This record gives sequence, structure tokens and C-alpha cells, in this order.
Amino acid sequence: MHPPVTDPALVGALRDDLVASDYDVDGVERFLGPLAAAALHREQSLPARRAVAAAEGGRPPADRAPVATLVGLFLLGAAVPRAALDRALPGTGTAGAERLGLVAAQGAGADDEVRAVVDLRPYSSVDAVGDASWWLASDLGELATGGRLATDHVLGAGGASLTLAQVTVRNPTGRVLDLGTGCGIQALHAARHAQHVVATDISRRALAFAAFNAALNTPAGAELDLRHGSMLEPVAGERFDLVVSNPPFVITPHAGAAGRAVADALGDYEYRDGGRAGDDLVRDLILGVGGVLAPGGTAQLLGNWEHRRGEPWTERVGAWLDTAGLDGWIIQREVLDPAEYAETWIRDGGTTPDREPDAWAAAYGAWLDDFASRDVEAVGFGLVTLRRPVSGAATLRRLEEHTGSVRQPLGAHIARSLAGHDWLADRDDAALAAARLVTAADVTEERYLTPGAADPNIVILRQGDGLGRGVQASSPLAALVGACDGELSVGQIVGALASLFDVSAADLAAELLPAVRGLVRDGFLAE
Repeated sequence: MHPPVTDPALVGALRDDLVASDYDVDGVERFLGPLAAAALHREQSLPARRAVAAAEGGRPPADRAPVATLVGLFLLGAAVPRAALDRALPGTGTAGAERLGLVAAQGAGADDEVRAVVDLRPYSSVDAVGDASWWLASDLGELATGGRLATDHVLGAGGASLTLAQVTVRNPTGRVLDLGTGCGIQALHAARHAQHVVATDISRRALAFAAFNAALNTPAGAELDLRHGSMLEPVAGERFDLVVSNPPFVITPHAGAAGRAVADALGDYEYRDGGRAGDDLVRDLILGVGGVLAPGGTAQLLGNWEHRRGEPWTERVGAWLDTAGLDGWIIQREVLDPAEYAETWIRDGGTTPDREPDAWAAAYGAWLDDFASRDVEAVGFGLVTLRRPVSGAATLRRLEEHTGSVRQPLGAHIARSLAGHDWLADRDDAALAAARLVTAADVTEERYLTPGAADPNIVILRQGDGLGRGVQASSPLAALVGACDGELSVGQIVGALASLFDVSAADLAAELLPAVRGLVRDGFLAE
């Protein structure tokens, strides 16, 4: 199937029709109800199909609710009568939707069936700028087609896309690069806070979807600079203030001499497989992205990396940062063993053990053999934040694991942590002691006492925002954080606490100032 066509007049009419039809995230969830909506998010379509059938209830096409028609057509892959679609999209009409490449009609009669040839669904998210509400066109998924995905499948906004959109720093900026744009979702987010957005992809089909989505959702988005090419090649020699990428990072075996049958079972999906061995694509991107970053520029991407026997992942991935010469902060969010990883991505391509047992077994075995060839014990997934120093050597090298819940959108928290790192880099202990700090509004204190005891055994400072960190604090540190309201300097508070606890002020400062640095870096305290 061809990707959609960006006809400005028809796209404008479609936008108006979608608004009038209540075809947004809230409207769809109101129509489906909480049970069917939640099931559809899990890619279980039966409750939603029942909701559509109940809404139609034997009504003639001209009387059917527009939102029911659009849900059935675009989200469930069901055929709808031409008259029903004409009513749901009165300005565009079935004929216009056909010209845009969204549907295929069997005939011109009112009762003739119309089927979607692309997925067109409402999208809603909250990033560091605020609420975003759009429509996104992409290729039909397995739920609608009932079969495997095509190798040139253009993915919609999945969980990884939503995660990247929410963790990206959204400070007003000049030039942004969306590397591997796919359907264009990251470029749309970037267009809200950047002066110029360049979006690249190796797939011309993906770029056509991105152009359509940009035109459908925002006049500014229609001005995206879309470029065809692999990785950083289309922007060689240019500089950007922000690079975002949800690259094809999936670690995929390549059949080679194993034969065509195994290759077919594995699938060669452009959206997830960059054609490199192991985690080389993520490594190469970390090593190369500094070449297109302006001084002080930031890159944020998602990635997988291998945990190899006898080599901690922090050392292996940390070596990439050392070679890149960039500030680096990597947060590992999930770890899967090789079997779990294989199962996840075989299913992602539409192959299941019950429907295609031979293909499932062939792909599964190839994945396990590929991991075994490099002594891979697990695969990590996480967030990578890189920054090109304005001058001098990199000063930030942070690799950590955080598999718990986070408070999204995380982008503002990451921006504050980077600002805290920079603020600390310019201050020795004397300057830190002179600072007047304020405790963040989301910080709370937890105390754990043995029954009957007057003093707590454990005090934990808990962060309600961002990564939700918990820091075990001594009584003096907890008291210092409680006193940070911007009135007294850190040094003055330490002096008062030294008298209260009957200890040397110098000794207490030596204990507390390093901890204060950590709390500033993590957003518990700020100037």
C-alpha cells in the first residue's frame, strides 16, 4: 500500500471533520467506556467491537454515530458502509479519504464497503511543554490486519515513543534533529519549542507519513525539514541544539547462511532493526552524535545494550561515553534475559507460537544462538542523555539503574538535574556553604522508629517528582533540608546544627556538604 498523500486542502477538511466527529482520545474513551478502552490499550479488540456493534444497533448508515464509524474503521480494521463514512467525514467524504490514501472503497454505492488502508488514531500526551493532542497516521497493525507486519511497516506512537517524548528536555531552543522520525511524533513534539526541526529517516515511506501527520496537526509542523538517509548522514556537517532519537535499536540476529526460512521468521523490520550486530547501532550513535551537536547541545535517545558475562554493563556502556567525550547520563529502566527479549520482539512482528509454531521456533532459536555467540546474559533498556561540553572536557558521567515508577513527564526533572550539575561544577565547598538553598516542594520525610523510642532509627527523604528517589539521611542532614527555605545559607544552618548536636562545625560541614551536593544534583534542593 502507498503511504498517505499530503493534499493541503483535503488535509484541512479532514482535520475539521475529525474535530467535529469527537474523534479524539477523550471522545473515543467516552464512546467505548472504560472497560473497552482499557482492553483496546492492551490490543484486545473484542470489547471495542461489541461497543461499536451496540452503537450501530441496526441503524441505517446515515444515522450512525460518526465516532463509532471512525473507531470501527481506523482502530479495529472493520469495514463500514460508504454512507456512514460520508456522514462521519462530511467535508472530506469517502472520495476525499480515498484521494488522501486513507481508505479503499469497493464501490460508489451508499452501502458499499470501505476499509482503512492506514491506521489513523487520536494521540494525547503530556511533555515538559504541556498537553499535546493530535491525530497520527501510521501503517495498520496486527490487531487490524490479523497477520505479520510488512518489513517497511511504519509504526505509530507506541510506548517507547511516548516515553521519549516525556523524558525529552523541552527548553526553548533553536535547531532540533529528530533522527529516525518514523511517523513524525518526536518532530511534532519538538516543533512546539524549537525554531527549526529537521527529521530524518532511512524509509521514504516513513517520511511520507511524517509529512502527512505534520500537515494534519499543526501549521508549524508542515514546515518540518524532512530528509531521507541513514543515521547521521543527511545532516553531516550541521549542528543542532537538541537531538532526539528512538532509533532502530532492537538487537536482532541476522540469518546469514542459515537460509531464507529463518530470515523470514526473524523479519527485517526497518522501524526496529538497524542492520548492525548486537548493540553496535546504539554504541555508534553515542560515539557519533557529538559530531552534530552544537556546544552545550543535548542528545536524548532510547537504546538497548548487552550485559555480557564477566563485564558489568556500567563498564561497557561507560567506555562508550569515555570514547565519545560527551557528558553522559544513562538510566537503565528494564532488564530482560535473552529468552524474554526474544519472545518480546518475535511477538512484536506478529509471529505467535500458536499461529506459526515453526516460524516461532526458528526465530526463537536464532535469537538465542546470536546472544550465546557473544556471551550475552541479559539486555538492558533505558534512557541516554548526552551533552557536548561548551568548552573543556566532559564533567558528567553517570550510569544508574532505576526500574521503579517515575513521575512523567520526566523532561523537566532531567533539565533541572543537568542545571544542578552545572551549578555545582562552578562552586567549591566555600561557595556551596554561602548558598541559600530551598527544599523542593515535592520532598517529604519518612521516619521509622522502634516502638517506644524517642528518636527515629531511619530517616528517608523522599522525592515525589521525577525519579522518585529516596535518600537515607542522618538526623543532621534531615534537619538541614528542613531548614532550607532560602533565608539562611547552608553554612549558617550547619553552624546552628553543630551547636544543637554538640559537634564540631568543621566536622559536620565535612559530613553534610557532599550530601548537599547530591541533593542539589538530584533536585531535592535548589538555589
